[in-house]
Amino acid sequence: MKNLSATQAWDFLQNHADAVLIDVRTPPEWASVGFPDLSSIGKEALAITWTMEEAEAFDPILLDAVKNKEIPLLFICRSGQRSLRAAMQAENCGYQNVINITDGFEDRHGPATGWRASGLPFIVRPL
Repeated sequence: MKNLSATQAWDFLQNHADAVLIDVRTPPEWASVGFPDLSSIGKEALAITWTMEEAEAFDPILLDAVKNKEIPLLFICRSGQRSLRAAMQAENCGYQNVINITDGFEDRHGPATGWRASGLPFIVRPL
């Protein structure tokens, strides 16, 4: 598994046409904090919630959403922890090119980093 910062992930998404960004946060987080907007690079991020309580439900949703197990999958959450667990779960499902975004969408651990703090594009997804 690779690890990238949010800004490195943005560069990666721009330079890899087949790469897919998967936001594993919850609908309330997407509505209150924001959701990555990839429209300027002709993509759309996938919204697939991952939680410890519902980890079993993640596999079939992921397998249905992304059929090709060889394309790069980038996982993002708030701070890089849930996305790490979701990325590990994707590897367990047989995905071969898995990337965790280590500083997440809004890392609150230390200096302001992450997708939003880096000025990367986002939208608010209503509930």
